[in-house]
Amino acid sequence: MNYIAHKNEITGQIQTVKEHSEKTANLCREYAISELKDFLYAIGLLHDVGKYQESFGKRISGENIRVEHSTCGALAAKDNYAIPAPMALMMEYCIAGHHSGIPDGGFPNDDADKSTLCGRLTRDFEDYSEYKKELSLPELDGLGWMKYLFQDCDNQLENVIDKFAFLTRYVFSCLVDADSNDTAEFCKEREFPRKLNTDFTACLQKVNARLDSFVCRTELQKTRALLQNQAFQNAGQDGDIYLLNMPTGSGKTLASIKIALERAVQKEKKRIIYIIPYNSIIEQTADVFENLFGKDMEILRHQSTFSYEDEENGSEDYRMAAKTAAENWDAPFIITTAVQFFESVYANKRGKLRKMHNMSDSILIFDEAHLMPQNYLQPCLQAVAYITRYLHSEAVFLTATMPDFEKLLNEYALPDCKIVRLIKDTAMFAKFQKCKYSYIGEVTPSELLARCCEYPSSLIIVNKKATARKLYQECGGKKYHLSTYMTSYDRKKILREIRQELHQLELDYPDYKDVPENRRITIISTSLIEAGVDLDVYTVFRERAGLDSILQAGGRCNREGKREIADVFVFDLSEDTKKNALDEKANLTKGLLEKYENISDVKCVDEYYSRLYFMRKEDIQKNTMHRECSDIASIPFKEYAEKFELIDSRQVSLVVPRDVQSEKLVEIMKYTKEGNVRKLQNYTCSVRQKELEDLIRQHVVDDYGTGIYCLTNMDYYDEYTGVLFEASDYFL
Repeated sequence: MNYIAHKNEITGQIQTVKEHSEKTANLCREYAISELKDFLYAIGLLHDVGKYQESFGKRISGENIRVEHSTCGALAAKDNYAIPAPMALMMEYCIAGHHSGIPDGGFPNDDADKSTLCGRLTRDFEDYSEYKKELSLPELDGLGWMKYLFQDCDNQLENVIDKFAFLTRYVFSCLVDADSNDTAEFCKEREFPRKLNTDFTACLQKVNARLDSFVCRTELQKTRALLQNQAFQNAGQDGDIYLLNMPTGSGKTLASIKIALERAVQKEKKRIIYIIPYNSIIEQTADVFENLFGKDMEILRHQSTFSYEDEENGSEDYRMAAKTAAENWDAPFIITTAVQFFESVYANKRGKLRKMHNMSDSILIFDEAHLMPQNYLQPCLQAVAYITRYLHSEAVFLTATMPDFEKLLNEYALPDCKIVRLIKDTAMFAKFQKCKYSYIGEVTPSELLARCCEYPSSLIIVNKKATARKLYQECGGKKYHLSTYMTSYDRKKILREIRQELHQLELDYPDYKDVPENRRITIISTSLIEAGVDLDVYTVFRERAGLDSILQAGGRCNREGKREIADVFVFDLSEDTKKNALDEKANLTKGLLEKYENISDVKCVDEYYSRLYFMRKEDIQKNTMHRECSDIASIPFKEYAEKFELIDSRQVSLVVPRDVQSEKLVEIMKYTKEGNVRKLQNYTCSVRQKELEDLIRQHVVDDYGTGIYCLTNMDYYDEYTGVLFEASDYFL
């Protein structure tokens, strides 16, 4: 009798369970790290043994019945590999969840109605024992497997739980990608798209040529070259994690990609993954690499705001290859966000976790690494440490304000991390200090705006969107506003206008003297402008916040170092002083502003992070997996994945139609009750949950039954300030 796994509805061909199981097992072995190849081969063989049930054959034949088959494979793993128990348990988690996602472990008294692993294993199934006649299961080295699990755990249960959970998600990733790829290969209606290509050697030659082309005339340019060469020389050392601490304007992006390419070529790594904190920075980073590397690098961009269906550049052949690669990151060069990366590592569903095994044997670059969220710092650091040590990858942490990651990694991730500091002589950092930071204390909005008017161009950065809007409304002259109340579509348009205006101002007044009032520029923004937005203004005013935010704000001032020194003024708004007193980071900064003459000094940055991280251990550790359970058998994979959020869930997206394309997308959603989130991302703004509820009460938003809220009354939106919470007609 043929036990059928899949049937091709077009050709009528069948794939037997034996064929599918063996092909999946072989792919599992191919994808796996060397330590887990046999283990994953066994999992691949067992994952679909539930399809040997008679009722599954009826379902394949066309009967409209539901047949649970995943749990049968978990029971078979438990029967065949009972010792050691942890090895069988990992198999059970992965096989039981290979369609619906890794389940919560649950507890021994869970009944069959529970969706936990313990509950599901108590269910009754039809006979599926025919698999024993068809599938030849390998013997596994249980003792070696256990030794691998307990390595680096220091006999601490909490360490075992965290590592077991990580390896389970990795093993699950290998299984579901193998299962998906073999199924797709059998059921394919047309040829698979080709894979994206990148020639690391050719790209390395191009980046070297670019670096060699720079002529070092000024002292700053010479210092930049010396600093980069120091990093390049130290990158020859073998390590797991490399720390690249370089000031703004020292060429961090080019330096990091050269180091990554050199390591990838030297160590024959499969891919480079460039991880960026915000969607807004990806576009310009991708442009830099595309312009530099041309056809030698085909970039996979994986971010929430980008759709290959809308990509105008590149051929249909490339778009299809990229769309396919985005499912599992089977591409040599990937640019993604920190949210995509870490939420993939800590997911439980096959859609997200499918990518995880392709993080192995890679070079990971974390741009602006200091922005890893404090509340999830331990899980984030653990993920990087585990991927580098156990999945044979290497990581580069890149930032201008470097916390003591060496100490943090050893304390919160893994002991004895092999860390290489690429910049050991920081004395040259002083050459890049193009700004003087001054604390001007408490000011009123009118006093702040009056001071700004004294300069050719000013950037005011405040902590709240409402504050930015209020200042913009009170400001006179040539003014611009940026906040996430505005759609990405409008922010991009405003940024283009700002750049053009700043450029023209410099052309017309190269010495910035005698600039008439009607040409002076004031930009008012929230912190979104601090990371990755390439602007160069004359003077910056930054509301007191964390030291890292203030130094990032300074990076928008005198960016090219054309003036010997520029001013960054740190202020408190009189109306927000009491609220600021509750902000831990802002309070730390206030003390440092009083203590240090130059807050950009390395010693000041070190003290800031030392006080921030090593005095708040509870915050750093509170969201670690071992805090959620006391046993590897009860790990809450599903529950943990659902609450693992790097973005504030109190902020919700609101779609605002801004052009013909977005109006069509909303119209389609209205009538089909289906929305394309990725295509709509460019037209979304962020509001708080309470603000959305207020708009709902005013009957100016509708989700058309999709859960994607859209603004239906355009009187509630202004292209220069964003979403309004009272229609403009009602203003007195």
